Amino acid sequence: MGRRIDYHQDPNAPTANSVQPSAGAFIRRADEVLLICRSDNGNWSMPGGAHDPGESLSRTAIRETREETGIDIRLTGIVGIFTDPTHVIHYTSNDEVRQEFTIIYRAEAIGGEPTTSNESTSVEWAPIEQIPTLPMDPSQRNRIDWALTKSEPYIDPGPR
Repeated sequence: MGRRIDYHQDPNAPTANSVQPSAGAFIRRADEVLLICRSDNGNWSMPGGAHDPGESLSRTAIRETREETGIDIRLTGIVGIFTDPTHVIHYTSNDEVRQEFTIIYRAEAIGGEPTTSNESTSVEWAPIEQIPTLPMDPSQRNRIDWALTKSEPYIDPGPR
């Protein structure tokens, strides 16, 4: 398995050579959030992944959450649309450099048990107060912070 390297506003970042829609899920249970420890970089994140042909983006969020965590979810809303062109992700397995394009949904758990996968080394209901101490990419931290503090959907601010 290759590595995933995220770059944020880095003048030395490789140039994006693809855009791949992806979807993720913010799943809160009382004072906990469902998170995975990613197997490709060791960072904690919400479950999510690439959109497959033939499925809706909503279905992507549901499928990816089930695959990565063992948890079944029901979507309840939108956290936001994250498409910052200064955030690129380098996948070393195929040298793809992907521009960020992720829709994060709000969701609730409706079944299943936390179970790891080949994409997750740990699946946890993380206490909200513990989240700031977890190793996490800035894009994930931004998404979680928005989901925890805002009710309106995040929309990228546009050109800077």
